[in-house]
Amino acid sequence: MTNTALWNRRKQALGPTYSHFYDEPINIVKGEGVWLYDEKGTKYLDCYNNVVSVGHCNPNVVKALSDQAATLNTHTRYLNENIVSLAEKLSSKFPAKLDTCIFVCTGTEANDLALQMATAITGNDGVLVNEAAYHGNSIIMGAMDERRKDFGEKKWLETFEPPNTYRVPEGTAESFAAEIDKGIQRLADKGTELAATMLDLSFDSNGILIPPEGYAQLVVDKTHAAGGLVICDEVQAGYCRLGDNWWGFEKYDIVPDIVTLGKPMGAGHPVAAVVTTREIASKFAEIDSYFNTFGGNPVSCAVASAVLDEIDNNELLKNVTEVGEHLRVGLDKLNDKYDFIGNIQGSGLFWGLDLVEDRVTKEPMHDDKLRHITTLLKDEGVMMGSTGRYDNILKIRPPLIFSKENADQALAAIDKVFSAL
Repeated sequence: MTNTALWNRRKQALGPTYSHFYDEPINIVKGEGVWLYDEKGTKYLDCYNNVVSVGHCNPNVVKALSDQAATLNTHTRYLNENIVSLAEKLSSKFPAKLDTCIFVCTGTEANDLALQMATAITGNDGVLVNEAAYHGNSIIMGAMDERRKDFGEKKWLETFEPPNTYRVPEGTAESFAAEIDKGIQRLADKGTELAATMLDLSFDSNGILIPPEGYAQLVVDKTHAAGGLVICDEVQAGYCRLGDNWWGFEKYDIVPDIVTLGKPMGAGHPVAAVVTTREIASKFAEIDSYFNTFGGNPVSCAVASAVLDEIDNNELLKNVTEVGEHLRVGLDKLNDKYDFIGNIQGSGLFWGLDLVEDRVTKEPMHDDKLRHITTLLKDEGVMMGSTGRYDNILKIRPPLIFSKENADQALAAIDKVFSAL
């Protein structure tokens, strides 16, 4: 069967909201480590999928899944060693005060539950989130993404500008954080008080930004002063992704009130979590109850535990830090070579190339051009994606097992494609 025939079958069987990467759809049939294979056996270096954090079809993760699936899979109404062990192991990666876990299935569910907790505990309804941020696809999370459809009047929501020091070079920690004050005031003007500020400290959907030193702490202080809680969405930034630390919030020396986890937690298996303080969890339990049929099931917990073991046993935090620095050096050389690269931004194994039509005006490269670039990279055997407020950021976000040799292959492919533009 041709890919065209399969694509036509898919369009008939699935909802029309489904899309595909690249100029023509690609049929991926196998994954192994950092590699993906199509139906013809063509091999692609995966520089996009952070979900499979410890590599595609990691044998130890697969074994944990299959062994537990062959033994028992039920819910948290019964005692089971797996869920307790995972909670203990996961909590050990956090600052001491963040010692309590609640398991769910997806990052969307984790963020939704975190907001339920914040609104219940503070008694307020207001939420602040970065402009153009992505935190999931439930009706609440979807309404927080202003690139999505109009959800009508949102008395409970205000957005604030992200700390993009490339596009606002005069911006400081204080000036960017002042946007929080403005958001709090706009909520107050609508008769709403702040329950939570939600941060993705990788700033993925904003273009993989690095804020000025002290910015994150100012956001925390302003949120607390207004009576709100700070929720750090670590779906993208966590699990060693940014290098040097396990969590994005550690990079900026803050301790949030609530942390949400998702995608990379199960290396491809749907498992997610909310991690918070015992005090917050206890107060929420006094006000409301929460149960998730599949959240914390023994199979998911076995998988998530195996992922933590793989990261520790293979020193993947060290790998991310070292390979990330190697990648940064190579990207800086490309930045010097091509004038349509406006800026290189990111850290660890999460990098974005802000591509522009003009370096002086910083006009974002048109998204159709970037889509063509990712297609050309795919033709060179390297898979990358795009992100950013203007969809002009070439995104490099490989599995945590990415090597320097893999980085060199990716850099060579970018160089070859860029030189032909």
